[in-house]
Amino acid sequence: MFEQQIDELAGLVQRARRAVVFTGAGISTECGIPDFRSPGGFWTRYKPIDYSEFLASADTRLEAWRRFLMIRETIARAEPGPSHRAVSRLMERGHVSHIITQNIDGLHQLSGIPADRIIEIHGNGTYAKCLSCGLRHEIDWVSETIAATGRAPACTACDGIVKSATISFGQSMPEQEMADARAATLNADLFISIGSSLQVFPAAGFPVLAKQNRTTLVILNREATGLDGLADLVIQADSGPVLDGVMAQLQPR
Repeated sequence: MFEQQIDELAGLVQRARRAVVFTGAGISTECGIPDFRSPGGFWTRYKPIDYSEFLASADTRLEAWRRFLMIRETIARAEPGPSHRAVSRLMERGHVSHIITQNIDGLHQLSGIPADRIIEIHGNGTYAKCLSCGLRHEIDWVSETIAATGRAPACTACDGIVKSATISFGQSMPEQEMADARAATLNADLFISIGSSLQVFPAAGFPVLAKQNRTTLVILNREATGLDGLADLVIQADSGPVLDGVMAQLQPR
């Protein structure tokens, strides 16, 4: 059965010129990064810290940074996996126009995809920035500052609050990235969701928007999602082998 589904997906990709690939945690689990939302995952063991709480308390900011640095140790060791490399090759071949990702690990960039083709709607966890002046700060500097002072870091330029460049619980979604993701979705001739449970909104609204725009929707995930009923093609499998199978079938243009 998977062979037939791979054949169908390969045919869709072969014809695509402006496909959008939407990625979630599942594309990075093959790289050793756990799905922090799954049963037993990080966010089931630690109650998420709301953005308002982060802003209100220096002690809460220190705890938030402590948790983030725990996660960062895992992310920092990861390298792009088979799915990241396959998606990168699809973009090189002219089938994919943009990546919309919920992930904060920066692995799409490491796979060779140009930064201007990657829309990070949940931010990026490979660096930090000041919430007041926007100055970038490196995560190693944050870690060293906490180790030396025992306090959450403040901006070296304006003494503002420094936070990882990610979107926290309770924080507004980034306006420009959301607008870019919407534009890419509406321009897509194929929308492929890979490794996302499609439970987190508003991010999961982009596959819905694609379908409303009469774009072919493919969902590739290890488990069923709440949007499977909308999809034209659903493949429940690990993404790496499926995408490798697709790549093997594609013909030169």
